[in-house]
Amino acid sequence: MNSAANALLGEIESYCRSSGIAESTFGKLVVNDGKLCTRLREGKNVTLDTADRIKSYIHEHQPGQPSGPGENAVRSVEGDEAMTVKKAKQDHKTAKRRSATQPVAATGQQVASPASADDRPFRFYDNRQKYLAFVNTTNEKRKVAERASRELAHLKPTPPALRVFDAGMGDGTVLTHLMRSMHRRFPITPFFIVGKEISLEDVRLSLEKLPDRFMEHPASVIVITNLYYAEAPWLRPRSVRSAAALNWREVALDGDTAAEYGEQLAGLDPFLLDGWQVRSSEKTGNPVYVRPSVLVIYRRDHSFLLDSVIPRPGQVDGNYDLAIASQPWRARMSAEFKVKKVLAPIVRSLAPAGRLLVVQSCGNDPALELVQKVWPEEEPFRVNRQDLIRVLREELGRDARNYNFVSGSDAKAVFRYEMHTLPSEVQQSIGTSTLFAAWNASIYVNQIEDERLEPAIMGGDYLRYTAEVLQKHKGLWFNDESFVVSRKR
Repeated sequence: MNSAANALLGEIESYCRSSGIAESTFGKLVVNDGKLCTRLREGKNVTLDTADRIKSYIHEHQPGQPSGPGENAVRSVEGDEAMTVKKAKQDHKTAKRRSATQPVAATGQQVASPASADDRPFRFYDNRQKYLAFVNTTNEKRKVAERASRELAHLKPTPPALRVFDAGMGDGTVLTHLMRSMHRRFPITPFFIVGKEISLEDVRLSLEKLPDRFMEHPASVIVITNLYYAEAPWLRPRSVRSAAALNWREVALDGDTAAEYGEQLAGLDPFLLDGWQVRSSEKTGNPVYVRPSVLVIYRRDHSFLLDSVIPRPGQVDGNYDLAIASQPWRARMSAEFKVKKVLAPIVRSLAPAGRLLVVQSCGNDPALELVQKVWPEEEPFRVNRQDLIRVLREELGRDARNYNFVSGSDAKAVFRYEMHTLPSEVQQSIGTSTLFAAWNASIYVNQIEDERLEPAIMGGDYLRYTAEVLQKHKGLWFNDESFVVSRKR
């Protein structure tokens, strides 16, 4: 829990003890959330408006504080609720005005039954503009693809196909780069590739990159799904209710040109709009699917050859030769959360001799240096690869003996990527576009919440700090670390 949330929770606890009211009652009265304190203890954040509302309520309702003439010393619950409703309406109007200037959500899609910003738990990757700017001004995607391509030398696929699972497909850049390398090493081997992605907009961007892949390697079956990490490797929802609602679509591409394939994939938009709707999780704030969906794509002229590769509902066994988990979580989440929700299910889906490559940010770079100039106590990367491996071993229990865990030395495990700049852009006078791009990339990688950005931006020193870091290091670069888990034969 960060210090601000901890201090706010302490104020609430102190007030509830002195006032003799339950924490759940306090939460309902002030922000209409009986689990407010529980969420704060779990490390969730609140917006600045919500924090101000809580502090104002505590200040105005101190125990024993005299009320107006003819009133009881303590206001009735109904009176408090009326005041809270009035304040909430004012806050809603303020939030509505602010939302007009805010970037669209990271998923690029509508969220079903949206809660108010104050009630929805925090999720960092809810700012698509930061994401797009970062992707287009740095070379991280290519570097991750290069690292993943080195794993191909260790693979020993068995019929009927080389099987790959991408645990967070994003805009498809890493996957399509990897597919080029796969084709070079396995030019006539059928590919079975599953990409998990919850973002509608990222699915659209990925589909735009696939026509060329089907041209170069026609013996490919590519599956895109919005299922959870514990479900996606098997393309099967865990609950009976979700399984009954599974939205399974099979698309056989006709023609023999990339242009024809592109037109047919673009025509899938109505299916995507229906199948990739999301809502916000009440526990984590992360987007979760409204309806589980699976999209299976292959070339019709290769359907006979790929008959044993094309998946059928309920008949996918996992058994992946290679799985990639690149930045699949928020850095500040605990190792236990990352392992239980993401890594353990993927590890269990590996085939004998299958390999899981995990990539995450690790800091100790100019981007973190810049962030710490503004927030000196900031330490976003507290869970390193050794911590994840240790917790993963514990989660697997006796099954851990069936796997190899390779963390590697820093010289082998840590790799660097950079923001695109020209040498002339980081000399004496740095253009504002370069400064803004560097600042955006730094706060994106270090996952600084929007609520904390406003005071820093209002101060104005952030651009001066950005220029200092760029000039000191002759540019901006970042560190990622990787490790591999492989299943024994």
